[in-house]
Amino acid sequence: MMQFLKRFNLFGGRTVKTGISVFITALICSFFDLPVVFAVITAVVTIEHTVVASIRKAAVRFPAAAIGALIAVMMYSMFDKGALAYGLAAMLTIGICHKLKLDDGITVATITAIAMIPDFGDNEIVSFIVRLGTTSIGIVVSTLVNFFLLPPNYTTTILKNLYMMNRTASQLLRKILLDITDESRQKTSFLRRLHRQLTTRLERTEVLLNFQREEWKYHRHSRGDLKQLVYVKEHLSLMHQIVYQLGNMLYARETTPSFDENEKELILYLGKLYAQVITDKTHKISEEQFKLVEDLDQRLWEWREHHIEQRYGYRHHFVAEVVLIYELLSFHDVLEEMHLLTKKHEDHIITYDD
Repeated sequence: MMQFLKRFNLFGGRTVKTGISVFITALICSFFDLPVVFAVITAVVTIEHTVVASIRKAAVRFPAAAIGALIAVMMYSMFDKGALAYGLAAMLTIGICHKLKLDDGITVATITAIAMIPDFGDNEIVSFIVRLGTTSIGIVVSTLVNFFLLPPNYTTTILKNLYMMNRTASQLLRKILLDITDESRQKTSFLRRLHRQLTTRLERTEVLLNFQREEWKYHRHSRGDLKQLVYVKEHLSLMHQIVYQLGNMLYARETTPSFDENEKELILYLGKLYAQVITDKTHKISEEQFKLVEDLDQRLWEWREHHIEQRYGYRHHFVAEVVLIYELLSFHDVLEEMHLLTKKHEDHIITYDD
């Protein structure tokens, strides 16, 4: 059964913790003969990605739940169990929580307010205390479960994302340069989609990195883990530059650059070398690439001094050809930094395909 679940990836760590939180919450409420529904609903919506988020939001959700319960009492006393009581309870709870900057507790507070109205007993004060108590049980149990059980470790996902970003960047660079040199025309929509995928994965990885950094505030980690985190952070910073450079190349290619055959051959071959360096574990750069980059650097100055005047008849400093050559040179600089970064951390970094 467990093999089946693992194969189809039905239950992640957060899902398991949610189930455990609901079970413990229901057990406690049943033992003390308290209403279970409010508590388990709160337990479900309280589990967070990290311990830090659970603790921080728990401190917000408790007063928010108290506000929701108090508003429910007021609406019930004024409108009994009519439709107006539900509508006003929801509106007032959301509005007051937002005004008090308790946004992380709005969901719990609103559920508490609305769910209380149909179950009021003869004594409204007792109902208020009971509902607030059961909601608090759900919040506390979920926070403790998140703290002690299955602490999340996003390292594998982060490393996988780095690996996939390197491959996507390599693929996108090759396709852009094939398009520029007329070797293979690519659809603009396809290239933009690749660039968007790269950007999205980069943003998600940064979120996971922040989650992992927060998680380590409350759970033990080794010095090697910390160094790995530093490496990932610096690598993502370089990946930001690559994404930016690829975006500029995408924009420049739309003006149909007019390189001669030698320039096209140089650019295409350099792109092939760049693509190999990006996907290499150590991002090692060959001597051949250094020589070709020097050649490309000379051509940049030639374009600025001669070609612009001849082909355009006026001085335009950043025509498409100049932008593309400049971005390719900048791309090489980033690859050098990647290699130096990997060399600096080679004793402790772990790559996804290790």
